[in-house]
Amino acid sequence: MKKGLSLLIPIIAVVLIIGGYFVSTYNRLVKANEEVDVMWAQVESQYQRRFDLIENLVESVKGAMAQETEVFSKIAEARTRYSSAGTTDEKAQAVNGVESSLSRLLVIMENYPELNSLDTVKTLMSQIEGTENRIAVERQRYNDQVKVFNSDIKTVPTKWFASMFGMKERAYYESAEGAENAPKIDFPD
Repeated sequence: MKKGLSLLIPIIAVVLIIGGYFVSTYNRLVKANEEVDVMWAQVESQYQRRFDLIENLVESVKGAMAQETEVFSKIAEARTRYSSAGTTDEKAQAVNGVESSLSRLLVIMENYPELNSLDTVKTLMSQIEGTENRIAVERQRYNDQVKVFNSDIKTVPTKWFASMFGMKERAYYESAEGAENAPKIDFPD
């Protein structure tokens, strides 16, 4: 009886240690996955701020720039695509459309100095610049958290548990192709 008990205690200890590691790993992965979702929510929050500011800017400038309706309609289309997007990738693509149109709008604003003298436009432009900085920071935080999560689920032995739990690599936020090029605006003479 003592021999059976002395054999059972180490087996129970090993099972508890493995089970504890299993539970601990699962909990850590769930927390890391949730942290990635939280970081993306922060990015989306800043996108919403941008959309609201852009709408106000567009309305403030629209009357003076009726000939630039293409830019305004592209901003509105991108905003609609963002609202109806279901996945992070679809939202990122829609945001890239907003960024492209916003870049064109900013170039147009530079070519219309009389608009820059309007206090409302100045304030909104300043708010948009600040929001763009916030977006950049939140995107970086998101990508940093994705890196932590992806690294965790790719390392041994966690990768075995991650695949058992159905946890997959998360996508980084990446700029749209061509985003490194400044938009070119040509005005008819």
